[in-house]
Amino acid sequence: MPLQLNLLHEEFTEERQRKRDPLKLGMMALGAVGALMLLFYGFRAYQTLAIKNRLSAIQEEWAKVEPKVTAAQKRAEELNNIINTTKVLDSMIERRFFWAPLLQKLSGCVAPNAQLTNFDGAINPDKTVTLTIEGKATGAEPRAAAEEFRQLLSEELGKQYRHAKAEFKILEDLDTQVDVGGTSLPVVRYIITVGVTPQPNSEATSSTRSDPTLAKK
Repeated sequence: MPLQLNLLHEEFTEERQRKRDPLKLGMMALGAVGALMLLFYGFRAYQTLAIKNRLSAIQEEWAKVEPKVTAAQKRAEELNNIINTTKVLDSMIERRFFWAPLLQKLSGCVAPNAQLTNFDGAINPDKTVTLTIEGKATGAEPRAAAEEFRQLLSEELGKQYRHAKAEFKILEDLDTQVDVGGTSLPVVRYIITVGVTPQPNSEATSSTRSDPTLAKK
């Protein structure tokens, strides 16, 4: 085997040592990390700039829209106030009591041999309605005529109102008599107190629609 001499052995050794120098390798690694961090911060700076530009655009757009939004909010408050007022008025209308249907029931119950001379009505704090009816009745049995009027009135009012009742406060015979067809008939004087609890108007309307008899009346 031939003998080979490497005259550049020392130079090769030095070159390998230079390549394996830890400080040099550390500097290269540090440089690589620094480059990566620079790229990362550059990317983050670009993102921040984009967000700022977007925020500025949104702020400019909001500055244009804000007066309209403020006006819309004020208008919404006005409409809410109107709605609340309307609800109060609707509630008052639904709770109010109509005297006409009650008086119509009363007039329909008066028989030919009975007469109304006076009546007075009132709405109590508990929302019940009271009616005081004063009148006279005549006939062969005037007390029976007055009782018939009272019963008929109680039945008819019970069809439209809750807790309807009609009771005699006074039922007395009078000394005077009336001449009917040449016959003198006795007369009684009565005072009837009527109490009813009105239904809400919505319930009264629905019951009237569901009852053809009440609807015709």
